[in-house]
Amino acid sequence: MTTADATPDMVDWDLAVATAQRLAGPGPAVTDTEARDAVAELRRLAAEAEAHVKGFTNLDASLGYAPLVVVDRGNWARANAQSMRTIIAPLQRKLQKGRGNSPFQRVGPKVTGLQTGALLAFLASKVLGQFDPFWSGRLGGPDDGAQGRLLLVAPNIVHVERELGVDPHDFRLWVTLHEETHRVQFTAVPWLRDHLAGEIEAFVEATDVDPGAFLTRARDAVRALGESARSGDGTGSILDLVQTPAQKAVIDRVTAFMSLLEGHADVVMDGVGPEVIPSVETIRRRFQRRRYSSVGLDRTVRRLLGLDAKMRQYRDGAAFVNAVVDRVGMAGFNRIWESPATLPTKDEIADPVAWVRRVHGTPALGRDGA
Repeated sequence: MTTADATPDMVDWDLAVATAQRLAGPGPAVTDTEARDAVAELRRLAAEAEAHVKGFTNLDASLGYAPLVVVDRGNWARANAQSMRTIIAPLQRKLQKGRGNSPFQRVGPKVTGLQTGALLAFLASKVLGQFDPFWSGRLGGPDDGAQGRLLLVAPNIVHVERELGVDPHDFRLWVTLHEETHRVQFTAVPWLRDHLAGEIEAFVEATDVDPGAFLTRARDAVRALGESARSGDGTGSILDLVQTPAQKAVIDRVTAFMSLLEGHADVVMDGVGPEVIPSVETIRRRFQRRRYSSVGLDRTVRRLLGLDAKMRQYRDGAAFVNAVVDRVGMAGFNRIWESPATLPTKDEIADPVAWVRRVHGTPALGRDGA
């Protein structure tokens, strides 16, 4: 065991998971039979959705493997605690080099465990599905080389379909179309996972662990958020405001990357949906209204955590994908998956023609690529 391995984590992960499971609650009341039927149907529909996604996108998902796991809120929190531990490991290694100087270390793993647990609890009651690209997993044996896993949160899906008053079968297929697109993205384009991990490493490299500098940015962030709340402009999040300039450059790249992935999934969902989901228009209308209608404390928390920015990623990314496909067709759009160099920049997400010009050398063709 190395010295770094012997150093305690910044976060008490067991406490974080226990806190999340206690605060998140079990979700809607269902019978044992209803729960079993929901899990079985989600598994069936995920397989159906994967076939639709492959046919629509022309992506070959046989290049990689990522299992599907249907979970409850508590197990979603546990899975995400594992992923978060992996994600922050590079930051922890950097902090260990200057042990005793970090404000994070002075707070203590118990406190950060409670804080992380509260965050996981909030998210565990909201998320319907999620692709976890950092899980490499052991499915009853040696490392199987999985390139992530797809999590579907059954109680949340049941809760939302009841809240919206929509057909359960149709809604479940609609959700799995979006989430299966993410699984296909990462299994058909294996380098995406390493690329995202590399961006996290770059973010950590750009992190200033000097306590004085960090606390100065933290004070500025609190002041800016207070001014934003008073003015009602709704801009900024904690994560935005404590970043260094170098970190902001990384975040701009990651924002473009995530906008692409989320927008692509929405386009696939909307493209396939009308052909296989009879009530898709009702589902989409009611879900969109719900997506943008959070109020009160829930809305405040979402904004502070930057979750409103994620909603913009769906909208901006979908507009980019549709615009590119309109100009160069799906085959032309799929050049985006060739390498990190063909991914769109943040500016190109807002200006799809610029991406087409850079990658294809022409400002516009036709949907069929001719």
